[in-house]
Amino acid sequence: MNGKPIHQGKENILGLKIDVDTYVGMKQGVPRLLATLSRFGVKGTFFLSMGPDSSGRAILQLIKNPRFLRKMMKTNAGRLYGIRTALYGTILPSPMIALSFPKLVQSILSEGHEVEFHAWDHRRWQDDLFTHSSAWIEEWFQKGVSAYTRLVGDKPSSFGAPGWLIDDRALEIAGRYGFSYLSCTRAQEPFIHEGPGLMEIPSDLPCLEEIGVDTFVATIRSILNDGGIHVLPVHAEAEGGIWNEQFTQLLEGIAGTGCRIVPLSAVGDLLHPELLPVRKYEMTLLPGRASLCAV
Repeated sequence: MNGKPIHQGKENILGLKIDVDTYVGMKQGVPRLLATLSRFGVKGTFFLSMGPDSSGRAILQLIKNPRFLRKMMKTNAGRLYGIRTALYGTILPSPMIALSFPKLVQSILSEGHEVEFHAWDHRRWQDDLFTHSSAWIEEWFQKGVSAYTRLVGDKPSSFGAPGWLIDDRALEIAGRYGFSYLSCTRAQEPFIHEGPGLMEIPSDLPCLEEIGVDTFVATIRSILNDGGIHVLPVHAEAEGGIWNEQFTQLLEGIAGTGCRIVPLSAVGDLLHPELLPVRKYEMTLLPGRASLCAV
């Protein structure tokens, strides 16, 4: 499923989509990623979770989904997220994520990166989207976009769904917010979402935790060697945490190859929405993941 460039041509471009899912990812991972990106002089798009970190609720997934347990063991979740994160929203109260760090949000922007809307409550969306009402989804968007506007001083240009999980109701509600594009799927090429008519810039490359630490750099570099335009999904908790060294090695390997690293708006500028196919997403289980993703 992975590795086909989302846009064929002479371009050799890598878009960076950086998701921030947790309090520790915001507090520790984002500053480390900012330092790493500054070292290489590259910019990315940070999709921020605004509201409560309810990560401790993932304990329910350990019971309901054996694949989730295997994923947690494979990725060494204790080191990746920390003990406190595993208790947020259960034994410990849920701290606010981006809302707790307004100065850090301004630092992201002042360093030339983009900030977009990822979530209000990431965990509850990822676990319970299909069981919640449309009214719950509407309130979730209202809270998240309102928080984004307070932090950034403007409306978001994009929405990237938690866990690449969407349904028709979520797309219909997202369509009311005037987003320039969505980045909600793991499709292999951009398309126009049937229904809201919004352009999708997907994450076509695999995540580090999906392909493994030992093969991550070689796998991504091999794909990039064929040229085209790709989007790499990065997580503040991973590449800004225990796997920062691997992410740094990837950037070192790309440097000098002619591949430009850009934020997602720059990818959008290269696309022609009127020429993109109109498609209906579907849900599937990608290799290395524990839950279904939109493709």
